[in-house]
Amino acid sequence: MKIIKLLLAFVFIISATSCASALAPRPEHPNIIFILTDDMAATDLPYMPRTIKLIQNQGISFDKFFVSISLCCPSRTSILRGQYAQNTNINDNALPGGGFDKVYALGLEKSMLPDWLKQVGYRTALFGKYLNFYPGLAGKTYIPPGWDVWASPVDGFPYTEYNYTLNENGKLVKYGNTPQDYGTDVYSSLALAFIKDSMSRNQPFFAYIATYAPHHPYTPAPRHAGTYSTLSLPKPPSFNQANLSSEKGTFLFRPLLTSAQINDLQKDYRLRIESLQAVDEMVGKIVDTLSAAGKLNDTYIIFTSDNGYHLGQHRLPAGKNTPYEEDILVPFLVSGPAIRPGSHVNELTGNIDIAPTIAELAGASVPSFVDGRSLVPFLFGQPVSQWRQAYLLQRALIPAGEKDNDSVEESNASGEPSGLIEPADTPYDNVPMAYDGLRTQQYTYLEFYNGVVQIFDLNKDPYELNNFVKTADPALLKKLHSWLAKLKNCASDSCRSAEINQ
Repeated sequence: MKIIKLLLAFVFIISATSCASALAPRPEHPNIIFILTDDMAATDLPYMPRTIKLIQNQGISFDKFFVSISLCCPSRTSILRGQYAQNTNINDNALPGGGFDKVYALGLEKSMLPDWLKQVGYRTALFGKYLNFYPGLAGKTYIPPGWDVWASPVDGFPYTEYNYTLNENGKLVKYGNTPQDYGTDVYSSLALAFIKDSMSRNQPFFAYIATYAPHHPYTPAPRHAGTYSTLSLPKPPSFNQANLSSEKGTFLFRPLLTSAQINDLQKDYRLRIESLQAVDEMVGKIVDTLSAAGKLNDTYIIFTSDNGYHLGQHRLPAGKNTPYEEDILVPFLVSGPAIRPGSHVNELTGNIDIAPTIAELAGASVPSFVDGRSLVPFLFGQPVSQWRQAYLLQRALIPAGEKDNDSVEESNASGEPSGLIEPADTPYDNVPMAYDGLRTQQYTYLEFYNGVVQIFDLNKDPYELNNFVKTADPALLKKLHSWLAKLKNCASDSCRSAEINQ
């Protein structure tokens, strides 16, 4: 028996060594493709078979990857700057709290990820959605600093996937309402042309591909319309939650959903999944293109979303912008050379980590203002001595007279057509819902600006059904309150220090 055990151990060692040696070596200046969906929930990923097969199964999944604010413009700014929203000062999709015009006015674009990459010889490109209200006061031919190739909507109705105008490297190009004009397909074609051109130049490249799918109004490509017509809306234990009597003063205090609302959610869900099929096809085309050129082992592909999305959980109609798991948890997948296929990370990671991770992969330096951490050690199975134990959740107070989401009937500060503005999700009750909070491995802890406190034990209550603040140990509440006080006032190094509870 002892001999058999020794033989088995020897076989295991040989097998593990062979597997490790089979991994492609890590290139010095790899190509990097970053794919960002819009409002995609983590639970939507199972309906993207190519993305699962070609990125998730061939790479690494971060199973606890969060956004600090579940809202487009703040999240996208954090992605490009590596900072929490309290340090970008972008807390909303529109002025005065945020939006492109505020990013532009603050000069944040002068030091963002593409600029860091250009400093080490990268060719950079963006295709699709940039920041809410772009191009705003900057003008329709404006191209932000750091981008060599640019194609982003400046007019029309890009959220519908049709009848929009792109600023393509300073030239305004109109797209209509034919199947060939479908937005996701157009961004895919432009990105593939850039990838092929960059490979022919033998220059490392960074391609940022930001689809509008599956954002409302959830428009699928014609070839995918009806393909999920029988798909059932998920109804986890939190769906249309039975008892919310103790949650007055929070997002959760609202009436039960009606049957009509639930029917609408069912339709929304099917359309969302159908709209993601073109994104999934794009992933397949990108991988095929890289493989045909022999560049797959020189390229990292990163796939994620700017925020999650809820559809009926906690009685909430379709939308985002809350601190609950449905809205803050997003898929984050990375494939590429030297990454062990099918691996997983369970540490707390998030959107402020994207910029420093890409920068390190490319060999670029990051500015001292960055709050996030590089995920590179996780990608390559390297030991990490200390990692964050809490991720900051935030939602700034919306100034009086402002709305959570601007409606499609409104115009932005520069009078741009309403179709550029993010279509409204179902509006919340007129209750101030600003909060600061922590997401730890065990708890979601929230302090609302109106004085309400919530705490959920995610080990016992993964669907966040029981706010146990009234029965919680006072010492635990005191500890979390003090921890949050440090994090919500941190910047740069002090954020990384405050995230580790000592």
